[in-house]
Amino acid sequence: MHTLIIDSELKALVQNRVRQRFYRDELYYWTISNNDTTIAYALMDNVLGKSMPITFLILVDLDGKIMSTKVIKYREAYGGEVDNKNWLAQFTDFSDKSDYKVGKNIDGISGATISVNSLTKGVQKIAVLFPLIKDKLK
Repeated sequence: MHTLIIDSELKALVQNRVRQRFYRDELYYWTISNNDTTIAYALMDNVLGKSMPITFLILVDLDGKIMSTKVIKYREAYGGEVDNKNWLAQFTDFSDKSDYKVGKNIDGISGATISVNSLTKGVQKIAVLFPLIKDKLK
């Protein structure tokens, strides 16, 4: 596991584009390798649900395309349906250039509106951030 500190200038740039604040100033990530060759990165972040953080992990290839998304920890009483693997699969092959519109490209979930919107913006935030930090990752 590695930690990347996100500087304030980069944070502001990404937050303004996605319209969601970073939960922390650092991002945890892992390098995925095959025979000493980096093939992907796993990036973990948090977003705020209704009142508690939702911890999620995104696996991205070297081009920044999302390979997989997983909710690591969901802490709210309602809205846990965002942990459904079929719902999370919608993000596969998305990148910083994709359209992350709930109700258009991303399905909404009745009773989980806040979680759906928050997690969707969180995934987009990591997708937008990745090309800007890729060269800083170990």
